[in-house]
Amino acid sequence: MSLLGILISLGLLMYLAYRGFSVILLAPVLAMLAVLLSGMGGQMLGVYTQVFMKGLGGYVVSFFPLFLLGAVFGKLMDDSGSARTIAAVLISKLGNQQAVLSIVLACGILTYGGVSLFVVGFAVFPIAAALFRELDIPKRLIPGAIVLGALTFTMTAFPGSPAIQNAIPMPFFNTDAFAAPGLGIIAGLVMLVGGMWWMNRRAAKARLAGETYGKHSDATSSVEHDDDPGVVVALLPIILVIGINFLCAKWLLPGLDTSYLATDLFGNIPPSRVIGTWAIVTALVASCLMIIVLNWKRWKNLQESMSQGALGALLPIFNTASEVGYGSVIAILAGFAIVKEFLLGLAPGNPLISEAVFVNVMAGITGSASGGMSIALNTMGETYLGLATQFGINPELMHRVASIASGGLDSLPHNGAVISLLTICSLTHRESYKDIFVVAVAVPLVALIVVIALGTMFGSF
Repeated sequence: MSLLGILISLGLLMYLAYRGFSVILLAPVLAMLAVLLSGMGGQMLGVYTQVFMKGLGGYVVSFFPLFLLGAVFGKLMDDSGSARTIAAVLISKLGNQQAVLSIVLACGILTYGGVSLFVVGFAVFPIAAALFRELDIPKRLIPGAIVLGALTFTMTAFPGSPAIQNAIPMPFFNTDAFAAPGLGIIAGLVMLVGGMWWMNRRAAKARLAGETYGKHSDATSSVEHDDDPGVVVALLPIILVIGINFLCAKWLLPGLDTSYLATDLFGNIPPSRVIGTWAIVTALVASCLMIIVLNWKRWKNLQESMSQGALGALLPIFNTASEVGYGSVIAILAGFAIVKEFLLGLAPGNPLISEAVFVNVMAGITGSASGGMSIALNTMGETYLGLATQFGINPELMHRVASIASGGLDSLPHNGAVISLLTICSLTHRESYKDIFVVAVAVPLVALIVVIALGTMFGSF
């Protein structure tokens, strides 16, 4: 009954989230439904306050600085015109023949620098729409191009990414954002090349069939903005994010005296559990300051931009934290023990496979890469770290596999980012989801298999 209760609860979570209900409301209600169906109805209030809220609060405590600074950074990049500049320059340099690649790379550069998908979607879509209309490329291909650039190689694979999906594994495996860099680059190239092959194939097929942009009322305005910064000014903050992150994670922060962390006041934690987060926070703060200084004369209302950016962090983090709270409840139920034992037994001699499947399944269930991975690692992180030690697997490899695995089944139709992007583009799942599925689900799963195979044969590199 407990396992059945979990399945019913998860099914409702997927369905109702897809129908547009708030996860913040759904997660506690459906978690309590699972508790009730597991025969623990008399303990519901205790489970809510001591398990659900503890899981939610723990996630907020750990990752709110990254959500907050990432949202502010993205808003500053948007309001300063830097995001538009980067997209426009790429389009002009690559030419009309590489329209899809231009959009993919523009989104990739922005997200690799710390700009969220939502900001990228709003900033890049008008440019993509104007370009695709001019070249008569079907509008339905735009979401696939944006998702390829924003939700794949820069989100989970490329080393050093400040994306939350690359930060979550750090405290569990005592790693930093540059874990297993060689494997990350290989996985990212598989995603980029595979995704571009598919998108170019789709564009060519549409052209041969005589399909045009379509009758849409958007993209009539020019993409020129006289007051936007030059490309050097636009790119400097993004370069700074990656550079400072690397320097802090590898040299500056490890050299500090952090012995105070071993006291009760600071939780008696090893420095390796927090240095990765500190590095990203430092990089984003410095980059936000650089954007403000470099664009000082362009701000119409700097206070409003920063306030909107800060407010923009609240909904994403509480959506995800609610899913983590939900997962914390599911993890204490008897039915989950069955699931856990099954996943651990998938490949007794290779915990990489078990970890990849578990993270993917949880990401697919919740429709969230960060939420699914947080649930998986909160419940199994210590187990996987112990298995890594037992089998002589570098924790950096466990980090990279977990991160890449979170970006597979997360992009099923009920994914919040997918739904939001389609809304921005004024398109439907029927029109554009096929391309999203291939570039954000199918191809990343291939990249994950490649990384597991190479990691099994050669270890972490």
